[in-house]
Amino acid sequence: MSRLASLAGGVIFLIIAAIALYRLLFFFELTIGGHHVGQTASFLTFAACAAISLIMFRGAMVGRA
Repeated sequence: MSRLASLAGGVIFLIIAAIALYRLLFFFELTIGGHHVGQTASFLTFAACAAISLIMFRGAMVGRA
């Protein structure tokens, strides 16, 4: 994977993690298709996206062209 693609992916997953963290800190109701989305789903989203973001940023620093 190119360095630019890793960097772009890292930024995208970092934005998603920031949105999940915002929802964890300032609780607001989230309903999708009539089903309530709990805080556990937001925490798992935050943890997974933050980890993927770190992995992709590390891949961008190593950078295989």
